[in-house]
Amino acid sequence: MRPIPSALQAKLDSGVTTLCHCWRIARRDGVVLGFTDHDEDVLLDGLTCRAGTGFAGAEATGRLGLSVAGSEVFGALNDEALSEADLAAGRYDAAAIELHLVDWSEPSLHVLLASCVLGEVRREGAAFTAELRSLADRLNEESGRRYTARCTADLGDARCTVDLTDPALRGEGVIAALRGTSSFAASGLAGFADDWFSAGRLVWTSGANTGLAVEVKRHRADGGEVILDLWQAMPQPLAAGDAFTVTAGCDKRLATCGAKFANVVNFRGFPHIPGNDFVASYAVAGAPGNDGGSLNR
Repeated sequence: MRPIPSALQAKLDSGVTTLCHCWRIARRDGVVLGFTDHDEDVLLDGLTCRAGTGFAGAEATGRLGLSVAGSEVFGALNDEALSEADLAAGRYDAAAIELHLVDWSEPSLHVLLASCVLGEVRREGAAFTAELRSLADRLNEESGRRYTARCTADLGDARCTVDLTDPALRGEGVIAALRGTSSFAASGLAGFADDWFSAGRLVWTSGANTGLAVEVKRHRADGGEVILDLWQAMPQPLAAGDAFTVTAGCDKRLATCGAKFANVVNFRGFPHIPGNDFVASYAVAGAPGNDGGSLNR
């Protein structure tokens, strides 16, 4: 049962209401935005919920048990409220959303209808449609430890313990020349071996993408230049002179953990567990050393 303020319940019982919906969106970077389907801005607990953005909700679906319920919201992209660049940059990924039913004539009277997480966002021209997933979606997240041959820790986290502030594992560079939308020649990294930063994390410190991070697909030398290929294009075009920091990458193999980071003691994989070749092996009669039979691998 949702607690409904008695004054709001009285208005609901009267049959004549002044109600609207308000959405409170809290991004993971700390930015909080408010939107409403009313024709004027609504002040909800100190947050101004903006009108005039075309923000509206679609039909919600509910399911029995622990299945993930969901709904959608749609609206217009507006640089003053909700920009396409922020969506493309992932700043709204997994944002927390609260849907409130509000009496716009007296905004202190409101009730929380749902708490959701932002899912898939589809853009078409100046409009967008966003999927809202119920909190049951968290039950779909993987938890616990997996038995895999490769390490399950992230390089530099509490389980790995590698110090990524070590100058030997960290570089600072500048785009010297573009090779494509997600590939460029970099200056400042000449002292590092090929593939040192492959699978590493690159963070932009200047330019149109300042503050955004991306994974490095490949780090290589080509004709005297250091080339970095990124896994995806950035939301804003890259330009010569954009500066960045990049940390070493790890392919999560035991050999790399020892040779590159001297960190085998913290390796979080199981490199000696049998693989698919062992599962598909079969016995061969008369093989030496097994009293008439052995596994042929």
